[in-house]
Amino acid sequence: MSEQVEARNGSERRGARWARRLVGVGAAGVLCLVSAPGVASAAPRNPSDSQISEAQRVREEAAARVGEITGQLAQARAAADMAHQAALIAQQDYEDRQSAYETARAAADAAAAAAAQAEADLGEGRDDVAAFARMSYMRGTTAPGMTALLSADGPAELVQRAALLDAAGVHRVDVLAELTVLQEQATGAKQTAEQTLGTAAELKAEAAELLAGAEAQEVSARAQADAVDAQEDGLRAELQQAQQTLDSLQGARTAAEQQAAQQAAQQAAAARQAAAAPAPRPAPSTPSAPAPSRPKPSSSSGGGTAGPPSTSAAQTAIAAARTQLGVAYSWGGGGSNGPSYGISPDAQVFGFDCSGLTQYAYARAGIAIGGTSRDQWWLNRTKQVGVANLQPGDLLFWGSDRHDYMSITHVAIYIGDGQMIEAPDRGQIVKISTARTSSSTYFGAVRPSA
Repeated sequence: MSEQVEARNGSERRGARWARRLVGVGAAGVLCLVSAPGVASAAPRNPSDSQISEAQRVREEAAARVGEITGQLAQARAAADMAHQAALIAQQDYEDRQSAYETARAAADAAAAAAAQAEADLGEGRDDVAAFARMSYMRGTTAPGMTALLSADGPAELVQRAALLDAAGVHRVDVLAELTVLQEQATGAKQTAEQTLGTAAELKAEAAELLAGAEAQEVSARAQADAVDAQEDGLRAELQQAQQTLDSLQGARTAAEQQAAQQAAQQAAAARQAAAAPAPRPAPSTPSAPAPSRPKPSSSSGGGTAGPPSTSAAQTAIAAARTQLGVAYSWGGGGSNGPSYGISPDAQVFGFDCSGLTQYAYARAGIAIGGTSRDQWWLNRTKQVGVANLQPGDLLFWGSDRHDYMSITHVAIYIGDGQMIEAPDRGQIVKISTARTSSSTYFGAVRPSA
């Protein structure tokens, strides 16, 4: 990395020297064109051959540098794009883990409620045993049945009391057995609640770590992209200045030669002087900056497995998406309930990311398609559609690897006539775009309404 920084700094220093040199040459050309004070129609001064040669040499050096910098910028922009794609994937990893945490948290709450109920039932069982113990103490014996039998008035009452006492004894045994079961249930419910809560805590910590990583990657990716844009803007300004300087010198020479030709036609002496002057030299061709190579688009117009769409559901989803046109892009923002604040660095931006928009659109049609772009593909993978068979309402996807749905990073909703509605990227808004189905990163399409 330090070598790349040093190389870039060296290129910038060279560019600064060339810029100063060009400014100097340009200044000389401008001075040549300025009329002397008090002279109303001074003839334009012809730049010398050395001035033109120096300007041409500097321009050639600048052209060579253009080729070098163009390649570096292309690589830097590709690296920034890759960093952004990695951030999008990390964001979806976070959302998956956050969803798992919310499920575990609900299970932990249910387990805690069950444990609390088990403790309450155990308390009631303990109260029953305590009541029996208090009654026995007050009667002075733990065998109140003997007292009841001895105080009977006769054989008939004795038999009746014996039967009642026998039933009461069985009840006391049942109370003690139930108390044991309640104790076991309370202990088990408490352990289950603790384990479930521990799982939820682990998932929450993992989600937080993934979120921090995704946010850091996105911040870094945006910084890289901004740096590339700034360097490219500076390069364009420098080249424009160099070209203007060269053009001014060549223009000065042309003007001077035209003036000399006019004087030659009027005066023979001027014609002889013009004939002795060096012939005009054509401006040398300058090499153009090589354009960055672009991948050749590939076609994804194969067949699919989806059935016919539900026209009403598809149109409802499209209508819902249209209501959000102009809403800001917010990384991690939006969902089935509508736009929302995103995650850092878009925590203060209210809007949608790509999958939040499509999730919202289909939620209005009563269809749950998943929260992330790759989930939306996976949950509808049995409903794939070829490019030639696209219908309004189909979802279009893009990713870096056509054979791995985990590489998907973008989704949009097709609206017909080769157009789609999407939440494109930072700094942009929800808008209608041309469906990029011929892009090399086009992954495929599915039909949630089928």
